[in-house]
Order: sequence, then C-alpha cells, then structure tokens
Amino acid sequence: MAGMGRNSVEIIRRAALPALALLIIANFLGYAIVGANGILSWGDYRRQKAVKLVQLAELRKEQARLAHRAALLDPNNADPDLADEMVRKEFGFVRPDEVVVQTN
Repeated sequence: MAGMGRNSVEIIRRAALPALALLIIANFLGYAIVGANGILSWGDYRRQKAVKLVQLAELRKEQARLAHRAALLDPNNADPDLADEMVRKEFGFVRPDEVVVQTN
C-alpha cells in the first residue's frame, strides 16, 4: 500500500509538466480563434474596412469639392460668379433691380 501512494505522486509529477504545457497551448489556441485578433474577428474587420473605405471615398469627394472651391477663390484669378454669391451671402447685398423674398 505504501508503494502505491508513491507511484501516484510520481505519476502526478510526471504528468504535471505536459498538462501545464497543454493548458498553455489551449490558451493560445483559444485566443487565436476567439481573441480580439483571432480568426472569428476577421469578418468584423472586413466589415469595418468596407465602412471605412466608403467613408474615405466620401471624404475624398468632399476634399476635391473644397479644393475646387478654393481654386475658384484664388485672389489672383477669382471666379466672378462665386465672389458675387459669397459677397451677397456674407454681407446681404442686393442689387436695385432684384426682389427679395423672405421665407421662414
């Protein structure tokens, strides 16, 4: 009987290191599958990328529009129609032959 107790302890000692290694490997595999950067989060990253690409396209379009408008406001070569529109809007100027209709 006394010999059996020692065998049990010896078996547990020999199994402890492989068991610990298996737990560590299982932990890493778990993070690789369901972690923040795991396999299951790839679909979410693809969806986020698609949304960001749409936002980027919209921002580039707005940037192009603003760049065009800025070019029209170049002090050395300003577009007369745009300058007229901005002066009227900013200062409320009206020509004598125009009729102002106010809306709520």
